[in-house]
Amino acid sequence: MPICTTRDGVDIFYKDWGSGRPVVFIHGWPLSGDAWQDQLKAVADAGFRGLAHDRRGHGRSTPVFDGYDFDTFADDLNDLLTGLDLRDVTLVAHSMGGGELARYIGRHGTGRIRSAVLLSAITPLMSRSHGNAEGVPDEVFDQIKQGILDERSQFWKDTAEGFFGANRPGNKVTQGNKDAFWLMAMDETIQGGVACVDAFAYTDFTEDLKKFDIPTLVVHGDDDQVVPFAATGAKSAELIDDATLTVYEGGSHGIAMVRGDKERFNADLIEFLAR
Repeated sequence: MPICTTRDGVDIFYKDWGSGRPVVFIHGWPLSGDAWQDQLKAVADAGFRGLAHDRRGHGRSTPVFDGYDFDTFADDLNDLLTGLDLRDVTLVAHSMGGGELARYIGRHGTGRIRSAVLLSAITPLMSRSHGNAEGVPDEVFDQIKQGILDERSQFWKDTAEGFFGANRPGNKVTQGNKDAFWLMAMDETIQGGVACVDAFAYTDFTEDLKKFDIPTLVVHGDDDQVVPFAATGAKSAELIDDATLTVYEGGSHGIAMVRGDKERFNADLIEFLAR
């Protein structure tokens, strides 16, 4: 299996499809690189090299007990990019992965990076506070952590409904979408599941976003029930100098996996890569 070993000995599994300019996909929580299969094929078919790794504690990467913070995730990503000597890279990140992308640029700069895509991303800050009234209340994060600890298998089944917007009239969500979500979620360590909630809830990426000096596409659904658009995508687009904001009307959090929005996102992504 293709593996990158990090500076602290963690094995990071990754897929590497196609050839050409590299496009590195960073998955959301509680998923793995498998969430990007459609996009990996799309970019490879379009003449690019698509890569997607499993975050530590997720998928086929080492199921560690610690290191679930964004400085560590960003350094893991840096180990992958430098280990494979990837340059002129477009980083594409979903949800929690958006924090990993932002913190990577905050810590390591854009010397290897050509452009970025933030899809339904948690940046700049998820939690509700005096300066972020549109954010998510603390009790929601507490309920998520308790749900994982109480009985995570059923919790993931329940969570898939809102993740994909399966609870909305006229949705195109399939049972396969929900089953795939559950399967990937169950491959995440329970420790990672809980620790990542605190990480993505309370890490502020405002200063990281201000360091972006590359073209950035911000894509967000206006019916995202997991990462509220007003608190995240709208503000990220304002903080990044060279940002293009695309809002999907009625779009859920799982845009890249649900029919209709998936095909639209793939087309938007390929068009952005071709610029």
